[in-house]
Amino acid sequence: MEKIYLVLANGKVFEGESAGAPAECVGELVFTTGMAGYLETLTDPSYAGQIVTQTFPMIGNYGVIPEDFEGKSAVSGYVVRELCEDPSNFRSQGAIKEFLKENGIPCVCGVDTRELTRIIREEGAMPAAICRKVPSDLSAIKAFEVKNVVSRVSQKEKSVYNAENEKYKVALIDYGAKRNIVRCLVKRGCTVTVYPNTTPAEEILSAAPDGVMLSNGPGDPAENLFEIEQIKKIIGKKPVFGICLGHQLTALALGGKTVKLKYGHRGANQPVTDGVRTYITSQNHGYAVLSDTLKDIGRELFKNADDNSCEGMEYKDLNCFTVQFHPEACAGPQDTEFLFDRFVGMMGGKTNA
Repeated sequence: MEKIYLVLANGKVFEGESAGAPAECVGELVFTTGMAGYLETLTDPSYAGQIVTQTFPMIGNYGVIPEDFEGKSAVSGYVVRELCEDPSNFRSQGAIKEFLKENGIPCVCGVDTRELTRIIREEGAMPAAICRKVPSDLSAIKAFEVKNVVSRVSQKEKSVYNAENEKYKVALIDYGAKRNIVRCLVKRGCTVTVYPNTTPAEEILSAAPDGVMLSNGPGDPAENLFEIEQIKKIIGKKPVFGICLGHQLTALALGGKTVKLKYGHRGANQPVTDGVRTYITSQNHGYAVLSDTLKDIGRELFKNADDNSCEGMEYKDLNCFTVQFHPEACAGPQDTEFLFDRFVGMMGGKTNA
């Protein structure tokens, strides 16, 4: 294999082998702790602008399964300890190396991902580059920021997914939505209309949906000024359920604040508590809502059991609730999918569903 380098903004260099597309990239270096789910990671739009390190040592052992894709791949680069070239799974339609090449994703294989993860934990997520030659000047790497990524991953046209036995109509605003959000709603009798992030609130409300979902997505929530303004016009008029970026944008629309975490929460094993029960959740985000900035309008529903950061908010008077984690991702394996039932109950007039 061809030599390739992962160069961190702090000057640390990891030499590995090229196992993906013959390309170079700059991105925000992050890690994810999932032991499985690499396909969902590679096709999660929330990773736009990022170089993803898998902490689990072997990746690709069950191949490529298109039915498990969550969207169009948006990762900038990929870092693994070992890449399996001979997958074994009856659903597999190929090896992960070919997927990386077909999707233009450069991959560094054979590096010590434990050491790399320790660096990120100690110093925080940082810019990095995947390149064939180590640059003498790191200024371009250090200057990198993840910017304007929601518009990159949101779909450009409206689309409709019909429920077999329709009970409700849901408007899903796409900031980088994962496909399973639609599946979770459709199987509960919701016909889902997916709107691009650029859609004005007036257009969404004029379609008279029974509820509005705000999807996950990538990047700094505070830069999405248009999207925040549209949420302000929707909240209080329809039941609203926000996930991940949708959770953060809702907080900002209601006057709250968000903060960037040192290295974020990424993986399928993040513990979240409501004060009574603890749930294992799937997460992928680098920012958190500061719940204290919303105490006059809402209440905190969930906290992260590791660092006490906000994992959910309820705005009862506005018929709205949001969560930072991914209830559609089946982490426990279905610990928090009941939140979709709660949303459906809200559309049916149950204020405490």
